[in-house]
Amino acid sequence: MTATDTTMKIVVLDDFQDLVRHLDAFALLRERLPQADIVVHREWADCDDELVARLAGADIAVLIRERTRLTREVIERLPRLRVIVQTGRVARDSTAHIDIAACTERRIAIIEGESDGVSAAELTWALVLAARRRLPQYLRYMDQGSWQYSGLEDPTFPRGFGMGVSLDGATLGIWGYGRIGRILGRYGAAFGMKILVWGSERSRAAALADGFQSAPSREALFEQSDVLSVNLRQSDSTLAAVTYEDLSRMKPTGLFVNTSRAGVVAPGALVRALAQGRPGMAALDVYDTEPLPGDDPLRHLENCLCSPHLGYVEKNSYEILFGSAFRNLVTHLAAGERTAAGAP
Repeated sequence: MTATDTTMKIVVLDDFQDLVRHLDAFALLRERLPQADIVVHREWADCDDELVARLAGADIAVLIRERTRLTREVIERLPRLRVIVQTGRVARDSTAHIDIAACTERRIAIIEGESDGVSAAELTWALVLAARRRLPQYLRYMDQGSWQYSGLEDPTFPRGFGMGVSLDGATLGIWGYGRIGRILGRYGAAFGMKILVWGSERSRAAALADGFQSAPSREALFEQSDVLSVNLRQSDSTLAAVTYEDLSRMKPTGLFVNTSRAGVVAPGALVRALAQGRPGMAALDVYDTEPLPGDDPLRHLENCLCSPHLGYVEKNSYEILFGSAFRNLVTHLAAGERTAAGAP
């Protein structure tokens, strides 16, 4: 399969906002592959049969981050599939949303793209501000006719919990000081916060070099943070890294934020901790099951702010993700060969 193959079919999956066709990156793909048949699907496939039907006859499948799972069972039913384009990176362990072994056996190439982390950091900070100032609660009750009323009056909450609290002078805990963690550190410092970092030895050294403090221990990070953001890559080594015991160390007024991956928090730990009042509030953008089911307890907790996995859902981020992935795809096709799975 080459870039001049007139029978090439490219299928883009799960473009919920119908944005991909309007990207500069998409125009570039059209320009470089003018004969390709490009099909874009907006809706989520409800089952494997529907997913296979959408990918029937596809030479190339384009995935938007981890929205679509390509299991061995699905891959084996797609005889024409030769390339998977992943916007972002693919995990290389059991947490991967693509069956890497099945791709390797079929010699299906996985082409990856890059991201800059800015959109995720901005969304994280928006959640921090909204949660600390109780903005969603105030807006909800304002729509119902109330004025300056947040509704956060459960007797288990600390006195005055319903009133917002500024960030100036508070402690921002960051677990995971990679690209996003470093941006959050700058944001926190700009808001007058004390920055406390935990992570690998390398992460803590980087934080110190940036002028921030390293937490003396993991326990201290949870105990001392007024706002704690976990920014860990999900992998076999980080699954369930945040435990109920960790969360229960947080202050009753503390805010726990997770915009990285849901799997880094032990199943059920956050719901249990919020019910016990430590931490007092959480803000989330990622979930074990997405879309988040209507009966999930997280949806019904007054002290939990949930957004629908919007960290990377932003136009500039899409241009970076799709632009890099599509350029790598065109380069791969121009080479006129199928590389091993995982090699751009």
